[in-house]
Amino acid sequence: MTTTIEIEILEAIQSQLESAYPHEACGFILGHEHKGKRRITKSIEVENISTENQRRRFIIDPLDYMKVEKLALKEGLSLLGIYHSHPDHPAIPSIHDLEFAQPYFSYLIHSINSGKLTDTCSYRLQNGKFIEENLSVTENKNSVTSMQ
Repeated sequence: MTTTIEIEILEAIQSQLESAYPHEACGFILGHEHKGKRRITKSIEVENISTENQRRRFIIDPLDYMKVEKLALKEGLSLLGIYHSHPDHPAIPSIHDLEFAQPYFSYLIHSINSGKLTDTCSYRLQNGKFIEENLSVTENKNSVTSMQ
């Protein structure tokens, strides 16, 4: 399993997640998949609507899922997954992440320590557990969008 993300997309995600610190922030990743290889070409920021402890939980509004699926269809992209931050924790899936994970999605988890990005990893759910994907970064420019 290989996923590639464009540097501009990763930088935009980093900016969002660092500015949300110490809270978890989240969004969608879109792009294309061919023969099991994914290329992330767009990110969409969404609000963390958790009313619980936002330092340890994120929730995406179901309406945001509907909006992003409509946008992806309109733009000829696939909704590849979700990204979110782990403030002052490693970029590994939590029990909560596993509980809400969907098998098709890639999950980019970003460790934000003291307000700065320190690690990014990507995972996919297989047979009830997360498997780390090979994540690489490319230089191509594309678009970053916010739904906020």
